[in-house]
Amino acid sequence: MKIAMIGTGYVGLVSGVCFSDFGHEVICVDKDADKIARLERGEVPIFEPGLDELLSRNIEAGRLSFTRDLQRALDGVQAVFIAVGTPTRRGDGHADLSYVMAAAEEIARAAPQGVVVVTKSTVPVGTNRRVAEAIRRANPELDFDVASNPEFLREGAAIDDFMRPDRVVVGVENERAGQIMADIYRPLFLRDFPIVTTDLESAEMIKYAANAFLATKITFINEVAALCEKVGADVKEVAKGIGLDGRIGNKFLHAGPGYGGSCFPKDTKALARIGQEHASPMQIVETVIKVNEETKRRMIDKLLDLCGGSFNGKTVAVLGVTFKPNTDDMRDAPSLTLVPALVGGGAKVRVCDPQGRHEGEALLPGVAWCDDAYGAADGADLMVILTEWNEFRGLDLGRMAGAMAHPRMADLRNVYSVADARQAGFETYVSVGRAILTDSAGPTLQNPVE
Repeated sequence: MKIAMIGTGYVGLVSGVCFSDFGHEVICVDKDADKIARLERGEVPIFEPGLDELLSRNIEAGRLSFTRDLQRALDGVQAVFIAVGTPTRRGDGHADLSYVMAAAEEIARAAPQGVVVVTKSTVPVGTNRRVAEAIRRANPELDFDVASNPEFLREGAAIDDFMRPDRVVVGVENERAGQIMADIYRPLFLRDFPIVTTDLESAEMIKYAANAFLATKITFINEVAALCEKVGADVKEVAKGIGLDGRIGNKFLHAGPGYGGSCFPKDTKALARIGQEHASPMQIVETVIKVNEETKRRMIDKLLDLCGGSFNGKTVAVLGVTFKPNTDDMRDAPSLTLVPALVGGGAKVRVCDPQGRHEGEALLPGVAWCDDAYGAADGADLMVILTEWNEFRGLDLGRMAGAMAHPRMADLRNVYSVADARQAGFETYVSVGRAILTDSAGPTLQNPVE
């Protein structure tokens, strides 16, 4: 089958490459001339493990190509996917659909008869019907169908998620569109991966509801972690104990500095806005958004306490600034809240991240970038683990502590333990939802009850 993919951002590029690996002929379209040139050379503009190899293989096989020419891209296609950005709109928290609607109008002028227009972008409920209306207005003679096919890709594991999905969600209105979508995903159907076929609105809602629920799990365990610090419980043990309940599950129960990334912040805000517009407030989601921001600010207070109430003149080593490991994505990362607070308070901040520098240099002005964690920690007053890259899970803590002016660690991902820190020679160790190590004889509560 011949498929066009409009947009070569994270979702569009990963989806296009994986569809080509299914055996389909895929042509990806983008208006960015530099990006298209790089892709034609086999260069991947984002960091996603394994994507460069998969892209090169399918280009060489002749199944994958790139262009700026939409008219050429749509020649003879049976399906065209819209995979453009839907950022949060300034002022009202709603998803900005301007790129989606612009793509729909362009498709109307260039698509062949019988095409299925598939929305891959995350969009509010009702958007696919708006896309259909826009196409009809632009070209009343075009015979087409619309379909909703939301993505559920985790950055850092996107290829495996696409090839071995928990489920594929497809929203259609008729048998013709359903058959085209079934043919596209036939390789997954033949391997018994669940294909959930539903109406357009339900498919759109599934995406938002899924991300909001996961964001809620993260926020819940972060609130539990704050209480654990008050009463002396260990949030890792609590999370293990509740996660073994099959009704709850252990995923997304890892306490930390708050969620970030390209999906959860944007999608929770959009879902809350949808609820407000339909007089059906999403009160839990609205609270999740509020608590997540408070969690990030609570992390700043932890660092401030470790620095004796002032960042001024302190040297702080920050390990990891991307919102999660195995990606270069900085969107809504906790580092965008914590690092500016350090710099603004007068700290000298050194940053080490395996992939974050490309975006981070523009987003985090006033910091010094280091090639390795040990260089960042040399002479520092505080070390902060902010992203749990594998490189930071096996550090020689004794070497780190020995190189620091004041061996203090804020482990905001709970990578290590009090015992690890004590053995390595750290004078103070603070994590999230667990006891701390101080200069005193043993661990204490982070915020003891008076």
